[in-house]
Amino acid sequence: MRTATPLRRALITVTATAAVVLTATGSAVAVPVSGTATAPRAAALSLSPLHSVVELAAERLATADLVAAAKWGTGSPIDDPAREQQVLDNVAAQAQQLGADPGEIRAIFRDQIEANKVVQRGLFQRWTDHPDQAPTTKPDLNVVRQKINQVTSALVEALADTSADRGAFTCRPELALAGLQVHHEDHLDALHSRALVRALVSVCR
Repeated sequence: MRTATPLRRALITVTATAAVVLTATGSAVAVPVSGTATAPRAAALSLSPLHSVVELAAERLATADLVAAAKWGTGSPIDDPAREQQVLDNVAAQAQQLGADPGEIRAIFRDQIEANKVVQRGLFQRWTDHPDQAPTTKPDLNVVRQKINQVTSALVEALADTSADRGAFTCRPELALAGLQVHHEDHLDALHSRALVRALVSVCR
């Protein structure tokens, strides 16, 4: 029997949980009819407040591709403790201003940072094994970081806004369902799916 990988187990869990949630809530999947503006959409029926958290986490992960491309071939390490500490300090300060728990937000963003590095390491390995797939241009890392800062700020706000949801007993199944939705919406590959699972570890209390 084939042993399930962590990614396979995570996707199986997300899929199974989503099916259970949809069945329990009685949400019907309606297929939009071409040219019919009033046709209901399943995603609209089942979105939870946590969907924005997952969506922003995935958007932040997408920037890892640009960071990796900027660092590739330069000798710059994937780990950047000084930058990481700056990010953690900034999100903690923003959380305090929003009335959220700074320690909790800091822990969640530690996961975001580690997930980002999962993508970078995966891409570095891919490009090492397949040089023809390596990037031929280098993004400006300072410009990329401006984008990361924007998404980071929006994610802190989303986490603050969903504090009650993240402490509810429904948090994990709703987070799993949102993860499945974003996986399909963004057409995530195996690497980014695995990283997204890593990014969401501490979202629920």
